[in-house]
Amino acid sequence: MSARTPLRLTGDAGFQSAIVNLQSSILTDSFGRVHSNLRVSVTDRCNLRCTYCMPEDVTFRDRSELLTFEEIAAFVRVAATLGVNKVRLTGGEPLMRKQLHELVRRLVAIPGITDVGLTTNGILLAEQADALFDAGLRRLNVSLDTLDPGRFRELTRRDGLEKVLAGLAAAKRAGFAPIKLNAVAIRGFAEHDVVPLARYCRDHGFELRFIEYMPIGAEAWEREKVFFASEILDLIGREVGELVPANHDPSAPALDYAYRDGGGTVGVIASISRPFCRSCNRIRLTADGKLRNCLFALDETDVKPLLRAPQIDNLALANALRQSVWSKWEGHEINAATFVKPDRTMHAIGG
Repeated sequence: MSARTPLRLTGDAGFQSAIVNLQSSILTDSFGRVHSNLRVSVTDRCNLRCTYCMPEDVTFRDRSELLTFEEIAAFVRVAATLGVNKVRLTGGEPLMRKQLHELVRRLVAIPGITDVGLTTNGILLAEQADALFDAGLRRLNVSLDTLDPGRFRELTRRDGLEKVLAGLAAAKRAGFAPIKLNAVAIRGFAEHDVVPLARYCRDHGFELRFIEYMPIGAEAWEREKVFFASEILDLIGREVGELVPANHDPSAPALDYAYRDGGGTVGVIASISRPFCRSCNRIRLTADGKLRNCLFALDETDVKPLLRAPQIDNLALANALRQSVWSKWEGHEINAATFVKPDRTMHAIGG
């Protein structure tokens, strides 16, 4: 892992003007990747217990350990001056954080932030969709791996499929666009669920994305559980409709495909079979104030003390961001013998 002494700003000029005048104001790592996408976890709590995400028995952090909305907004304001323009709120389950729409309202008002999204399991979405939309949220990712109630319970260790479907319907009525449905492709489940999910999304106008099963949950990593992107695309092509490559944003993790006859898109995030590390532009802030430069990072930067100081030092926060991004490794090495699974599981990092 590479490292560099962080840049320190001096002088009496204001924070904004100092940042603007610095060539290094954009968050770039030692491999030349520019980072503009920030994922912010607002809680580690969740109302499901997905097998690939977290253990059944888990102790959540005390709420006093979590960043406040004011602290999150202060961090995002600094990140925005360094080129971050996209923010996605995650968890745990972010809709378990009370009054989340108030945080959305704060974030959409920050200069430089052009895109605020939310990833949710949808259980609480029906009752919050209107408030979130009114606060300025427009983009939603809803996690749903199956339309079968039995397999839903087996994967999530809870009931609630009908609530997720009601949440999707409420989000569509509220005006959210796009609405993406995220499904983790696990061998033993995906064979049964890929086609029904694809048909459901075509019928309802949702964008479907499959994510290859990754070693980030509480269970031991079993590579044989990966249902690969190529298998997903072949299955949809045979049973639903022919897919052709769509325009692709090189910084996006998903490879997008469109149905040749129109009527929807399918994306695949092939973290195992086709890693996108070379174009990764993401950084993460955990609910307890740790900055992570990779989902699979083994090191973190604690920025909570900076955010809870009597007076927030914006320059110190900017330095912490630069140093974390600069020290980002080349790739996650999931396919290498040297891969080390992070201590944190997905619910404690933020999806």
